[in-house]
Amino acid sequence: MTNRSSPMGFILLGFSQWPQLEKVLFWIVSLFYVMIICGNLTIILLSCLEPRLHTPMYFFLSNLSFLELCFTTTSLPQMLSNLWGPEKTITYTGCVIQLCVFLCLGATEGVLLVVMAFDRYVAVCQPLRYTIIMDPPLCWKLAFIAWLSGLTESLIQSPITLQLPFCSHHQVDDFLCEVPALIRLACGDTSSNELQMTVSAVLFTILPVGLILTSYGYIAQAVGKIKSEEGRQKAIATCFSHLVVVFMFYGTVAMVYTDPKSNFASENGKFFTFFYAVITPLLNPLIYALRNKDIKRALQRLLKKWSSK
Repeated sequence: MTNRSSPMGFILLGFSQWPQLEKVLFWIVSLFYVMIICGNLTIILLSCLEPRLHTPMYFFLSNLSFLELCFTTTSLPQMLSNLWGPEKTITYTGCVIQLCVFLCLGATEGVLLVVMAFDRYVAVCQPLRYTIIMDPPLCWKLAFIAWLSGLTESLIQSPITLQLPFCSHHQVDDFLCEVPALIRLACGDTSSNELQMTVSAVLFTILPVGLILTSYGYIAQAVGKIKSEEGRQKAIATCFSHLVVVFMFYGTVAMVYTDPKSNFASENGKFFTFFYAVITPLLNPLIYALRNKDIKRALQRLLKKWSSK
């Protein structure tokens, strides 16, 4: 049976078949959420207050941190609410907002990681022209393109998904209102939705990965020509951090969005969703901060400055 009218809400099943796991996950996700907020806020604060970090790299990094804050705030409070008690419902309006924002931010991150790869390519392959090429107007334009791409994807994909004839039980086998889970909830023909979802996955996952790998191919050639051992290690460390983030994000997203109704996506989708909704936003600031001497030095200077007052 289907319900073509706007339902009163949805039931997010999540991990309800494992009630003991839910209690453990509640405290783990709560801890991770606090760490995500603290880590990303620290990066944004340092990028704004520390003059030495007023560079394109940290401009894009602060954009990524702000994006991760919005990303997790959209999903984790609802997830924590569902994990804590027996009530697993989300209102239709809440589901619509979560779906739209999640799509927008996810697509924005996909484009922003390509922009960050381009920034690293210019820094390593064109070091003498870096400040000329990556001037503030271009940085703002690239950031704007990333956010506009995410907004466009959300405005196109969300209405089409919400027009699906959902089954009357309204039970979403996930802990978030996202496109693949809602497609699996539909009781009608979803072939056009699946095709559009595949096209979006190609545009925002496979194509960006190809562009990023191409840029890092040129970077690898340039790094091999660097005579300074310290300069080579710094370039490798920075690029390695970015590649770790890239493969964590794109890999898990592709597993869910490329073929949303496959048996693999249906059975494992919620685990991959948990990874890119919770783990990746947590690891982003840790990877960039712990492996970055500039961030650690800026944090030390800021703490000394505040402690001396």
